Amino acid sequence: MRLVPPPPAERGGGLGWGEKPGRAVQWAAMRLTTEIWVGAHLRRCSAEGIGATVVRKGDPTAGAVLVKLYLHGQGCRVMTRVTAPDGEPAWMAQLGGGLVPEPDADAYIARQVKYDPDLWVIEVDDPKGRHPFEGRFL
Repeated sequence: MRLVPPPPAERGGGLGWGEKPGRAVQWAAMRLTTEIWVGAHLRRCSAEGIGATVVRKGDPTAGAVLVKLYLHGQGCRVMTRVTAPDGEPAWMAQLGGGLVPEPDADAYIARQVKYDPDLWVIEVDDPKGRHPFEGRFL
């Protein structure tokens, strides 16, 4: 894995290290494999006292990520990891964005896995309903 940004011609623009803070780091993060990204975020969840488990491993290199956020006694929220139009990481709420019963969330996930066999599924169990992954909601 290359940890320094490529030459401007390969980046598709003239952004350099100093032109936008953090851009080189964002570039490198976009190139992380899904397996490394998931592992890093599971360690972060553990450090923050948030229960998170991989319930389905997808393609280790470039699989999509779906998160099921379980809120005790209230239901589940389902979201998928996407890239926003500005290139930043983001999350898109599924199933209307609200809380749904767990069987409904599980049925939705099963349909998505049939559609995309490379899909990673992470279940987060946090009574406070925290979403521990970077990126805004679209």
